[in-house]
Amino acid sequence: MTNALPTEAPGPESIDSVEKYDRESRTRDIWSTKWALPLTVFAVGLSLYQIYYALFGGPPTLVHRGIHVGAILVLCFAVQRFRLRETRSTPPWFDWLAIAGSVAIAVYLALVFDRLTVSGGRFEAIDVVFSVLCLVLVLEAARRVTGLVLPILAVLFIVYDYYGRSMPGLFRHRGYDLDRIVTFMYESTEGIFSTAIGVSSTYIFLFILFGAILQKSGMGQFFNDIAMALAGQARGGPAKVAVLASGFLGSINGSAIANVVTTGAFTIPMMKRVGYQRNFAGAVESAASVGGQIMPPIMGAAAFIMAETLGVPYTQIVLVAIIPAVLYYLGILIQVHLRATSQGLRGISRENLPAVMDVMKERGHLLLPLLFLLYMLFFSGTTILFAAVTTIFVTIAAAMVRKSTRMSLLDIVHALRDGALTAVSVAVACACVGIIVGVATQTGFGVKLAGTIVTIGGGFLLPTLLMTAVACIILGMGLPSIPAYIIVATMAAPALVQLDVAPLAAHLFVFYFGLFANITPPVALAAFAAAGLSGGSPMRTGFLAMRLALGGIIVPFVFVYQPELLMLDGSAVDTIRAAVILLIGVTLLAVAAEGHLFVPLPIWLRIVLALGAIGLVTPNHVLDLVGATVALAALGAAMFMAKRQGRLHWREI
Repeated sequence: MTNALPTEAPGPESIDSVEKYDRESRTRDIWSTKWALPLTVFAVGLSLYQIYYALFGGPPTLVHRGIHVGAILVLCFAVQRFRLRETRSTPPWFDWLAIAGSVAIAVYLALVFDRLTVSGGRFEAIDVVFSVLCLVLVLEAARRVTGLVLPILAVLFIVYDYYGRSMPGLFRHRGYDLDRIVTFMYESTEGIFSTAIGVSSTYIFLFILFGAILQKSGMGQFFNDIAMALAGQARGGPAKVAVLASGFLGSINGSAIANVVTTGAFTIPMMKRVGYQRNFAGAVESAASVGGQIMPPIMGAAAFIMAETLGVPYTQIVLVAIIPAVLYYLGILIQVHLRATSQGLRGISRENLPAVMDVMKERGHLLLPLLFLLYMLFFSGTTILFAAVTTIFVTIAAAMVRKSTRMSLLDIVHALRDGALTAVSVAVACACVGIIVGVATQTGFGVKLAGTIVTIGGGFLLPTLLMTAVACIILGMGLPSIPAYIIVATMAAPALVQLDVAPLAAHLFVFYFGLFANITPPVALAAFAAAGLSGGSPMRTGFLAMRLALGGIIVPFVFVYQPELLMLDGSAVDTIRAAVILLIGVTLLAVAAEGHLFVPLPIWLRIVLALGAIGLVTPNHVLDLVGATVALAALGAAMFMAKRQGRLHWREI
C-alpha cells in the first residue's frame, strides 16, 4: 500500500502548549519506574472488574460507585501531576496519602453500607470525617484533570448550600449545616455518587475501554488512511481529511482536545503544507474535533447520561442526533472547499495517497466491531452493557484476522490499562459535577434558575433560547464536554421544557452549546490546543473555528422549532424536507462566511446570502419562500459576476 505524505511531529513548544490546554496530558512518566507493574496490575484489575460487573452484577449500587470512584482517584493521584512543571516520575509523599485516602473512602462506604440503608439520614462523627475526605480528594483530582473552573464552581455551590438563608430573592433556601451537606454528598446517590458517576461506572467506562482496544488494534490509523484515500486528492484535500478523520475518531473517543492532539499532529502540518494559513488549519481541526462529540454512535459518552437523565433508550438518542451531526460536518466541509477554491489550493498528488481498496484490504476488517455494536444496540434486544462487553471481545477477535492489526497478550493488557487511565478524566469530572448537581437537588436551585430564565425571556421562546445558549457557553468554558453537559442540563434545559420544547430537543440544544465553549473565545480549549500545534494565534484560531461551526450554531435553533428534524414529530417526508432546507441554509451561510462563490463576493451580496439563509431555516413557510427567492437571486448575481470575469466553469467550483 502506498504511504501517505510524511507528517511533521509537533516541536517541544507545541507539545508544551498542548499540555497547557489539555490537562489530561499532564501525566508522570511513572511507566519507567518500579511502580509501573503494580499500577498496571491495578488498572487492568479495575477494567476486568468493570467487565465482570457488566456481565454478572456485583455489590449494591452505592458500594459499586464508591469502588469506581476510589479506584479512579488512586489512578489519578498516581499518574496526574500536582502542577504543570512537576518533573517527578513517582508520586510525592502527599499523593501517597491521597492514594491511601482514596482506598479508605471506598472501603469505608462498603463497610457502613448496611447501616446507611437503615439510618434514615442520621450520621455519626466518623461519617463526617470520611465525607470531608472524599470531597477534598474529588476536588483536588478535578483540579488536576479539568483545571480550576469545575472545582471552584463546586465550592461556590457548597457555599450557596450553606448560606442559603442569606441569599436574596428567589435563590433563598433554608440552608444546611456543613455536616449535613458533606454527608449528603458522600453517603447518598444524589451527590458525588449521583447519576453521572452511575453512568461513568457502567456505560462510559466500558465504551472508553472499547475505544482503547480499537485504538490499540490500529483503528486510528485506519481512520486517517481512509480519510486520506477518500478526500486527499480533492481541492484542499488535507483540510477535508482533517474533517473526516476527526469526525471518525471523535465519534468513538469523545474528547475534543484529545481529538485535536491525536489527529491534529497529523493533519495540521499537511494543511499548512498545501497552503492553508496556520490559524485556519488549527480552526478546521478544532471545529471538526468538537463535532466528533455530537457524532453517533458514542457522542463523547454524553449520550449515555442524556438517556439516563431523560429515561429514554440510548438508541433513540443516537438516531435523533444523526441528521444534525451530518449537517454540522457538511457545513465545515463546504467552507473548507470554498476556502480552497478562493485560494487556488490543490490536493495531494495521487501517488502519495493510499488507495481505498488497499486501505480496506489492510484494515477494513476493523469496521466489523462497529457494525457488530450497531447490530447489538439496535436489533439484538440485549442491554447496552452486554452489547459493550461483547463488542470488546469481538474487537479483539476481529483484530486477529490480519497480522498488521493482531494484538498480543501484552497489547491487550496495555489496552485494558490505557482504558482505565483514559476513564480517569471522565470519572473525576462526573464525581465533581455530582457535587453541583447534589446542591441543585438539595436546594432546588435548578428549578429556580429555570424559572428565572423563562421570566427574563418574557415567556417567549427565541429570547429564552438565546439566553440559554449564552449561559451554556459560559458554563461550558474550561470544562470537558460531559460535566459541561450535566451542568447545563441541570440548570438550563428545564427552562426550555417549561416553554413546551421537547425534552430531548432541549437537552440536545444545551449539549451543543455547552460543547461550543471549546471553540468560543476567550476560553476555547480545543482551539487553543490546535493553535499550539499550528503555531497560530489561539484567539484568531478560536474565532475562525466559530465561523466554521456556523452550521452547528444554527442547527440547534432549527430542531427546537422543527422537531421533525430530530424525527420526533411528523413523517419521514417532513424530516427529509426539513433536512434539505436546512442543508441549503447551511450552504448559504458557508458562502456568506467565506465570501466566495465562483468569484470573490462583495459585502452586500454576502449580507443578502446570510439573510436568505436565515429566512430558509426559520419555521415559517413564507420566510422559507422569501429566503429561497433571495438565495436564487444572489446565486444569479454571483454567476453573472463570474461570467463577466470569464470564470464560470465547473473547474472553479
